[in-house]
Amino acid sequence: MLNMEAAAALLRAGRVVVFPTETFFGVGCLATHAAAVDEVYRVKRRAHRLALPVIVGHVDQLAQVAARICPVAEDLARRFWPGPLSVLLPAAPGVPVPLTGGTGRVAVRLTPHPVARELCLLAGGPLVASSANISGRPAVTRAAELDPELTAEVAGVLDLPPAPPGGLPSTLVEVLEGDGDDEGSPRLRVLRAGAVTVQALRDAGYAVA
Repeated sequence: MLNMEAAAALLRAGRVVVFPTETFFGVGCLATHAAAVDEVYRVKRRAHRLALPVIVGHVDQLAQVAARICPVAEDLARRFWPGPLSVLLPAAPGVPVPLTGGTGRVAVRLTPHPVARELCLLAGGPLVASSANISGRPAVTRAAELDPELTAEVAGVLDLPPAPPGGLPSTLVEVLEGDGDDEGSPRLRVLRAGAVTVQALRDAGYAVA
């Protein structure tokens, strides 16, 4: 098992590690390190057409992966971050293409998990944070439940409290172009239902497609 400093050093060196998040254990790397991003796909046996989610430890890290943040996305961040809401944003120049699944967009959230946030900050950038499982197998909330087939191919496991609580994954939304609906509400499309409900988004003043 790794400590925080060792895990951050491995990430800076372009390695892949497992760490806790606000939902499940995640497996990831520095989101800006192309070879490491490819390694996450390999370790998970994940198809490259499926983009990888990204977490940041502070909003200042967004600029490393996002080219721009529209006013609606900024408002979403103020209302729901840190929290399990991922927002689809245009990828910054130089972001590894596989990270976006070839779409040119990246799904980002400010994680509320204290260990994951500190790891982002110590590693110096946004982290890929996909569930720590072989694709198609269950995500886990305890290090003891991690798949040995996966842990054998990563640089190490960071297992510090609090333990991931499980439950629903982060909700993924995109901001729709235009000025909003007929009543002027900003419009969103939910691409993946999750911990932040459609009703919570509507209660915050958004029109949800």
